[in-house]
Amino acid sequence: MATGRSHRPATRSRGIPEATVARLPLYLRALTALSERSVPTVSSEELAAAAGVNSAKLRKDFSYLGSYGTRGVGYDVEYLVYQISRELGLTQDWPVVIVGIGNLGAALANYGGFASRGFRVAALLDADASLAGRLVAGLPVRHIDELESIVADNQVSIGVIATPAGAAQEVTDRLVGAGVTSILNFAPTVLSVPDGVDVRKVDLSIELQILAFHEQRKAGETEGRQEPDGDVPAVMPA
Repeated sequence: MATGRSHRPATRSRGIPEATVARLPLYLRALTALSERSVPTVSSEELAAAAGVNSAKLRKDFSYLGSYGTRGVGYDVEYLVYQISRELGLTQDWPVVIVGIGNLGAALANYGGFASRGFRVAALLDADASLAGRLVAGLPVRHIDELESIVADNQVSIGVIATPAGAAQEVTDRLVGAGVTSILNFAPTVLSVPDGVDVRKVDLSIELQILAFHEQRKAGETEGRQEPDGDVPAVMPA
């Protein structure tokens, strides 16, 4: 769902392509499910199917991590969980601020998956003064005027924007000015950021429009396969 633009080179410092990095969370999710079921090893074919990629691509991706598996045995699940988590930076705590505590922002604040994946919501911020002090997911909403001090005090490097489109760029500028270098943007707008700042965009309406396109195409294919009713008129000679 997320699409993004990076101002960094197409490969990471360790030579891992961005396309591979984008698939690592898929592998980690599948591996975590296996780990929770106490599965000790997994073949590349099984893991690829669980992650929704082909096995050749998976093996290539894992070669960048220096993990090649064992012929006839497969990959050690627990080691791969650790290895991918380390590569993604999930072996440390990442403080996150969420800006815009409307319906979407509140839902994000209540999402339990952040903490289990190494992300701690450090603060919830909103420009509406009437929301200040209100508890959402156990945290008091803070006024946007506190943004800079909160980022500095909590060493925040990741910001989540859930504001209306019109406010998103100003919030982005303030986050970047305060030292935030990674932004997850839920606002339906394109953000302008300087070099060294990564933006990932999640636009639910775009995803729905893409699904609508596929539904329309499938409907057209179904209609094309239907036999016409009645006799087909003969072609009259000229």
